[in-house]
Amino acid sequence: MPPLPPEPPAPGRLAPVHRRLAWLILAWAVTPLMAYAQLPSFELSLRDGHFTPALLEVPAGQRFKIILKNVGEGPAEFESTPLRVEKVLSPGVTTFVVIHPLRPGHYPFFDEFNPQLPEGAILAK
Repeated sequence: MPPLPPEPPAPGRLAPVHRRLAWLILAWAVTPLMAYAQLPSFELSLRDGHFTPALLEVPAGQRFKIILKNVGEGPAEFESTPLRVEKVLSPGVTTFVVIHPLRPGHYPFFDEFNPQLPEGAILAK
């Protein structure tokens, strides 16, 4: 006579293997969120083509987050060719971009909706 299969766990209880798997999935899902929360953050306001502040000083060699706020009355865009970043914001929108570690240097950005206005820049030290 073949052996009987093991009894399933009681209703509402997970088998130990399933419990460990659930914890691993939870840890895998939460870890990236914690990494973004711990990044150094810098705020940048966009108002009708003008950036405040016009120059962001950031640490070189470290990832960081730029919190973008469109406080103007029209759409705005944060775009940087050397950083390969582009983000369009509707009026009143707040969002963010994560920038990879930069070498020391000057990295310009601009608002493509207002190309006639001065650019802003990131200075990595």
